[in-house]
Amino acid sequence: MQDIINGRCDWCGTDELYIKYHDEEWGKPATDDRTLFEFLILESAQAGLNWLTILKKREGYRQAFYNFNACQVAQMTEKDIERLMQFDGIVKNRLKIKSAISNARLFLAVQQEFGSFYNYILSFFPEQKTIVHRFETLAEVPASSPESDAISKDMKKRGFKFFGTTICYAYLQATGFVNDHLTNCICHTTNTKKE
Repeated sequence: MQDIINGRCDWCGTDELYIKYHDEEWGKPATDDRTLFEFLILESAQAGLNWLTILKKREGYRQAFYNFNACQVAQMTEKDIERLMQFDGIVKNRLKIKSAISNARLFLAVQQEFGSFYNYILSFFPEQKTIVHRFETLAEVPASSPESDAISKDMKKRGFKFFGTTICYAYLQATGFVNDHLTNCICHTTNTKKE
């Protein structure tokens, strides 16, 4: 199948970092809020950029944003923004840095309201269950879904930035709320829990 390389979805190509991400993280259900916050920062940073660019700077983001501790990020100030604008470990975009901080505050508010950010995201899914697609080609994989439309709309209303429906769908794929590994991919069944 043309969309499979070495048994994997071909979007990960031959870059070792990308392959490791594809095999070990993408599409695997993430239920802890720290991981969900990490991907909220990373996916928002990716807006308009290549995902591999962000993956290569992931450790820089980890360092810049207190190991993705939402409570600490929420307390960051203008002084922190200026410091990060000089830090080469991340994409130096002032609006995205500011949004990471404001999104952290909103993330904490959602946690308070729903008990966890995981509960909040899952509440948009039918019967509160993750979705496993059975796509055979990359052409079948959508850029958004009814769930990503609803989540991004609600998050925008709450004040979240850099989280439109396309970024939201990529977030759902990354965190395993949606499993879009192609059916011939080695990760399609290994990433899903058998009922």
